[in-house]
Order: sequence, then structure tokens, then C-alpha cells
Amino acid sequence: MISAVFHVFIYDPLYNGLVFLVGIMPTHDVGLAVIVLTILVRVLLFPLSRRAVETQLAMKKIAPDVERLKQKYKANREEQAKALFALYREHGVHPFASIGLLLAQLPVLFALYWIFASGGLPDIHPELLYSFISPPEGVNMAFLGLLDMAGHSIELGVLAAITQFVYTRLSMGAPEKKSAGESATFSADLARSFEVQARYVLPATFVVLSFFIPSAAMLYLTTSNAFMIGQELFAGRRF
Repeated sequence: MISAVFHVFIYDPLYNGLVFLVGIMPTHDVGLAVIVLTILVRVLLFPLSRRAVETQLAMKKIAPDVERLKQKYKANREEQAKALFALYREHGVHPFASIGLLLAQLPVLFALYWIFASGGLPDIHPELLYSFISPPEGVNMAFLGLLDMAGHSIELGVLAAITQFVYTRLSMGAPEKKSAGESATFSADLARSFEVQARYVLPATFVVLSFFIPSAAMLYLTTSNAFMIGQELFAGRRF
């Protein structure tokens, strides 16, 4: 059931879109097709992305109030949860917006992985094509004549890591230093741990992943990050 839903709503549309784009790209470059497809996906996900960024900014503004409520109701988890959700509603904060954006992107990444890992390209599977999609005259797997999209590229892994680091720096701002008189709490330590993972561990993970997943998926991540960096700069945010 899950596999059928994945194919109908994620895999097949992406496969058909990729095949169509390969057919109209100069030299039928698969890498160029992946870049264009990524931009289209990012445009479709823009409302979720915008809400996630707005949530990050709003959460930073109300962080002192959140910590105050956690301390006030630390003995009563149920009252603490009610108070926090009331605070979120008051300020129009959607605390799970970032998770929604991540969940929306993961199926796309998995689909790209399976398209190239299972031999969906360069071989074309006509049975997966919609009636209005024609197979391309040729399929060029060498992105700009340099990188095999079905292979593995440490260079793209490094680019994905760098662009992820830059985007995180733009969207989250500079790391906040712990003040001398600030007391250590579980929630504060957890927040700092999450921040360290988002800023440093996640980008490093992309380098490791580049040894295992096709270059096309890493190109998707790099292009997606570059698009979000442009979105942040367009919104007026700086380092």
C-alpha cells in the first residue's frame, strides 16, 4: 500500500518530470535536468519553506518566554504543555513547521535515489511514462561532461555540506554564546545540542552520504540549498 502510494504520488511524477526535462535539455544532460527539477520542487515547497523560516525567527523572539514557562511549570508537564501551546497560539508560531518541510523533502530525495540506484536512467522504462511524455532521443549521464549522475561524487558532497552550512548560518543567525550567569537547564542544553547538530553535524553527514548515494541526489541537495540561500538573501537576511 505504502509502496503504491509512493509510486503514484512521488516516484512516477518525478520520473516523468525528469525524463521530460532530459528530453528538452541541451545535450540531454541529466545533471541539468536534475537542477531544473529541483528548482521546480523548491518553488512548490516555497509556502512550507517560508513558514519554517518565519517559525525559526518567531521561536527566537519568544525563547525567553518559553524558558520562563518551562521553569514555572517544571513540576507539572501537562500544565507546561498547555501554557506553551497557548504562547505559540498567541504569537502565531507553528513549532512543527520545520518538521513538515523536512518530511516533504525526504520522499523527493528517496525517489531520486531509487530512480538512479534501480537503473531508471540511463535506461528508460516506457511502462512508467505518462501517455503525453515521450522518451528522449538520448540520455547523457555525465553532468557538464564531468560527473556521472549514477556514480558517487565527493565533490558534490562537499558542495552540499558547504551550502547547507551557509544556509543554516543565514537562517539561524550567529551561534548564541552562553552568558556567565546563565543557569544550565535540560531544555537549554537540548536546544544547544540541536543547534550544534543543525550547524555542523548535518553538513558533515552530507559528505559521508556522498560515498553511498548517487551523485544526482547530492546535486539535488546542493541545488536545493543554493535555492534556499538565495531565498534568505532575497528576504534581506545577512550573516
